Amino acid sequence: MTKRRLIALFFAGLILSGLPALAQGRNNRGAEPGDFDFYVLALSWSPGFCELDGGSDRNREQCASGANLRFVVHGLWPQYERGYPSDCGPSGRTPSRIALDQAQGLFPSESLARYEWRKHGTCSGSSPSDYFADIRRARDKVVIPPSLAKADSDQNWTALDIERAFVAANPGLRTDMMSVGCKRGVLQEVRICFSKDLRNFQTCQEVDRSGCRARDITVVAPR
Repeated sequence: MTKRRLIALFFAGLILSGLPALAQGRNNRGAEPGDFDFYVLALSWSPGFCELDGGSDRNREQCASGANLRFVVHGLWPQYERGYPSDCGPSGRTPSRIALDQAQGLFPSESLARYEWRKHGTCSGSSPSDYFADIRRARDKVVIPPSLAKADSDQNWTALDIERAFVAANPGLRTDMMSVGCKRGVLQEVRICFSKDLRNFQTCQEVDRSGCRARDITVVAPR
């Protein structure tokens, strides 16, 4: 038996054994809709996002002068314990105007709502209307800490302190059920994990470990 054949049999055996990292990969494109473990609600901190990435035309609504946005929904993402599904199709299915009306006031732009449906919503197993309604349910369950909800000047935080502020404002939430995202030391996002039925917060080790590594984080205030 050739060396190449032995290697092929070895990896085939690993896949058949059900090791998740090999069986599904980090991004399982075209997975079966509804087949996932939990949700991640990603809330984008608009001032920080716009400070670093606001120059693109696609971000003009979120970052327009006077928009004064704070936390907005980036997405509600079906997630595996390791990795996540995406682009589950069918590719021709697009949200109707009635469905998109459900997303008003959640996303900073309609184009982002459409993109999130295509990439993540199609993996939920729900209709577009139900998916956007679920996003509202999840968002309504999260209380923004007052120190961030009313921030009118730049502040310096640590990732752990931001997590603790969210924990204090949301009974049942723990620091191992969320993560804080940053870019070049600026707050970009807070990600909170929910059970598949959106009734409870959910532990999520991979999401928790993926958080910001910067020692200090600047929370940029709305301009």
